[in-house]
Amino acid sequence: MSEQTKQQYEFKAEMKQLLHLIINSLYTNPEVFLRELISNSSDALNKIRFRQLKGEDIHSPDIPLRIKLELDEEKKTFTIEDTGVGMTEQELVERLGTIASSGTLEFIRDMKENKGKLDGNMIGQFGVGFYSAFMVTDEITVETRHFDASQPAVKWISDGKGTFSIEESDREERGTRISFTLKDDYKDFATRYRVESVIRKYSNFVDYPILIGDEEINKKGALWHKQKSDITDEELKEFYKFVSNDFNDPLDHLHLAMEGRMNFKALLFVPSKRKPNFFQNEEFKSVQLYSNRVFVQEDCEELLPEYLRFMEGLVDSEDLPLNVSREVTQYSPIMNKIREVITGKVLSMIEYWAESEQDKFKAFLKEFGPLFKSGLNSDFTNRDRLINLLRFQTSKSTDDELVSLKDYVGRMPDFQKEIYFLSGDSLTELRNDPRLEYFKKKDVEVILLHEPVDSFVVPGLMNFEEKELKSIEKSDINLGEDDAAPEDSLQGEALDKLLAVFRETIGDRVEDIVASKRLVDSAATLTVGKEGMDSHMERMMKMMNQDMPVSKRLFEINPSHPLIKNLAALTEAGQTDRVKLFAEQLYDGALLMQGHLESPAAFVNRMTSFMKVASDTATKSTPKKKKK
Repeated sequence: MSEQTKQQYEFKAEMKQLLHLIINSLYTNPEVFLRELISNSSDALNKIRFRQLKGEDIHSPDIPLRIKLELDEEKKTFTIEDTGVGMTEQELVERLGTIASSGTLEFIRDMKENKGKLDGNMIGQFGVGFYSAFMVTDEITVETRHFDASQPAVKWISDGKGTFSIEESDREERGTRISFTLKDDYKDFATRYRVESVIRKYSNFVDYPILIGDEEINKKGALWHKQKSDITDEELKEFYKFVSNDFNDPLDHLHLAMEGRMNFKALLFVPSKRKPNFFQNEEFKSVQLYSNRVFVQEDCEELLPEYLRFMEGLVDSEDLPLNVSREVTQYSPIMNKIREVITGKVLSMIEYWAESEQDKFKAFLKEFGPLFKSGLNSDFTNRDRLINLLRFQTSKSTDDELVSLKDYVGRMPDFQKEIYFLSGDSLTELRNDPRLEYFKKKDVEVILLHEPVDSFVVPGLMNFEEKELKSIEKSDINLGEDDAAPEDSLQGEALDKLLAVFRETIGDRVEDIVASKRLVDSAATLTVGKEGMDSHMERMMKMMNQDMPVSKRLFEINPSHPLIKNLAALTEAGQTDRVKLFAEQLYDGALLMQGHLESPAAFVNRMTSFMKVASDTATKSTPKKKKK
């Protein structure tokens, strides 16, 4: 770019959407723009300090690492400047003119779903912090100089409405300066008192001086190096919000200071709420890695197993070199040992909740239970500890009650030899499943699996305390000798004739049609035969992208149900065509209950026909009122 050249650029379509939402939406936390700009400056300083410590050649090597704010209350101007890595012209275009990540697209979608309501959590968690400044100003100017001395200083200007310009700047020092004039509604951000309060609220623990004039505002330092007894609860909450971009208080925390064969300190937090779209993200972010207080990695995956990636915070090790790479951390015995210790400490904390702080444990499981359960299939070292921490809802529990496998086994009746479970898509659906009727009659508890992860977890358990886990979808379950049909049940030749009509109608779609021994109140249901695959296994195969058809089921009819007896009478009367329609409807109803009905239209049309016949009959039998 020549010295006097000024180039005009157009924002990408997605970026226009984002800026429109930010400029025109309702903001519940306008002060978040300052937190985000300081956070960006801190990141830039982390990067340049890392390069300095590696001995790289950088522009302006002697200037101090700091963040400086300039405020003019009369002119309503605001400026933030750092001495970090700076940006090239190309980086300006890429970072400030286009969608930087898939997370930003998620942000736009979330904004639309929330009907334009924007809060600080959404901004911080979706990585669009810089643009939050458009909440408080109509135009932003960014002047920056890259750490590579051969790169010229450049200036970026935009009103956020569709275009931005870039031209060369006369900036001499390395780093970035962002300046703008505040809107009247936000002119208080040009006052020292207001800005200081925001810094102390969100950015007290930034690892670089934040100056207003010549006075340093943040003086907290590296909190994780302090003694536990010297840290207040308020400081812990402030630090958590700083490292996590979360406005909520944490659920709990761990402060570790390990010395001996390995030396590291850690300050880790469990969030009280999961972030938006937490379970939709393909990759979970992990905690930060420091070496002797020097930032090394933003997302060090090797510090925690994936099922604990809900943790926020940092680990600071004295035993790692500053130039540690992802390849080094992946195979480092030091990292493996740190990971082992932290994992054990986190599990100990959760075990304590389960024993002594039930409300906290339930809150944790509500937010992160599905991810936590997945550790059963990956962390074999801690498998027994994880199994003991599993909790489920059951046919006997209330919706907010959770049952451990140990408690389940402890209250099994003497005749019960297996642990029974039923899987489905929702708790309501499972509680109303006809297949539970037999177990309720026998007063046998059934574990209800309604989370998708259960399809992966339960098959891996196989057994607990020498009790096999078994799906009640299986047809070969027998809980006692007193399973004889009630005296008034349909049986003998009448039952055989009815079964024959059912087999003629739907026999090719099922493994077989039999009289049920497990149904009590319902007319029919589908169960899994000896060769079939139960629903949780089928669900697991589908999640693994295995294109497998649903295996044929056993169709069970309840010989003591009034409807089944009526159908037998119709069969005896030779009205098999009507019986076939009822057979189709019963079969489709059983499919609907289990989420496998492929043709709802046929089911509804048939039901409408039945209702018309019933209403016609009722109309004919109702006496007409005499005219006066």
